[in-house]
Amino acid sequence: MVDSTLWREFGTPLVEPTGRGPLDGMTVAVKDLFDVAGYPVGAGNEQWLAEARPAAATAPAVAALLEAGAAIAGIARCDEFAYSLAGTNPHYGTPPNPIAPDRIPGGSSSGSGSAVATGAATVGLGTDTAGSIRVPASYLGLYGIRPTHGAIDSAGVLPLAPSFDTVGWLARDPDTLLAVGQVLLPAAQARPFGRVIVSDDLTAIASPPVRAAVDAGVAAWESGPGLPPLERLRLDVGGLGGWAHAFRIAQGAEAWRAHGAWIARHRDGLGADVRSRFDAASKHTRAQWIRASDEVRRIGAAIDHLLGDDLLLLPSASSPPPTREQATIGGPVIEAARAATFELTCIAGLSGRCAVSVPLPTDDGIPVGLSVIGPRGRDLDLLRLARALVRALQPG
Repeated sequence: MVDSTLWREFGTPLVEPTGRGPLDGMTVAVKDLFDVAGYPVGAGNEQWLAEARPAAATAPAVAALLEAGAAIAGIARCDEFAYSLAGTNPHYGTPPNPIAPDRIPGGSSSGSGSAVATGAATVGLGTDTAGSIRVPASYLGLYGIRPTHGAIDSAGVLPLAPSFDTVGWLARDPDTLLAVGQVLLPAAQARPFGRVIVSDDLTAIASPPVRAAVDAGVAAWESGPGLPPLERLRLDVGGLGGWAHAFRIAQGAEAWRAHGAWIARHRDGLGADVRSRFDAASKHTRAQWIRASDEVRRIGAAIDHLLGDDLLLLPSASSPPPTREQATIGGPVIEAARAATFELTCIAGLSGRCAVSVPLPTDDGIPVGLSVIGPRGRDLDLLRLARALVRALQPG
């Protein structure tokens, strides 16, 4: 039986490969934002789907995977308009989290991640604007990448906030993550990284279970062969709230520009959480948007000055996955987790840098992710580094 919380469309496969290559035998769960010829985009919303027309052509990112030998297993559910990090959907339900069945999968690439975690697909193709690949990777115990902004063609992908939107993917192992990257990303000569920065100030934003897992991961990094040297720095994270605020204003203004006219006509057809974000976005003035965009550029330059060509280690999400009950109730627990996570995930988005999430071992088995942020354009180097990091985290 097909799980309708996970799949909008499913086949065996839904779409056959168009070529042969390095992805032969792999299957892809495609987030319900990507054009697939002959199918409409649903964007996680019943009314949008009802009004949508079948796509005339397949999005270039999807087409590249088909040409490399992968098949499309199906079109996977997502949070409405990708405007959430939870992985819940009021119309279709919450996709499963097989490692922690009582917990949410994270979003907005929820179905794509769940399909990979349950073994229903090899690759989960999704998008990451403010953490929508990295958060489900963390919550589901997967590997995931947010590429350098603009590195992969986003044509044929329904936008949320184009200044931050990226095409990303999830996998159960780092080799698959790299294999997909070698198909989708521009070729580049491999270069070693000089050093990696870690700050207890950033880790302290996360909850105690996440801090413990990240600290153990940092210790493994320090003793791992073939990894760049680690340097601990004190960072003033007092301004992160302001960084996240600038991101939210700029993201919201772009989201309203992309969908506001439709949302205004169909507001009652949205779930409460996404509706509240669009309501807030509708109130942003053009002057606020300009100020926030200027602030985003200033912050991006500050991040570049701090990191240069170095790496940054930090938690992928501020907490383990919240329970389904907590997500259903909503309120302060969920909002606090989202706000703290946003302060961590916004760093890559504000700077346009690539970021990989790697699962960490935990004492209780509840998934936690470690994020490695890399320089723009060094996505393939970062994916190769992820393979070395896995060996350090899980020797033998």
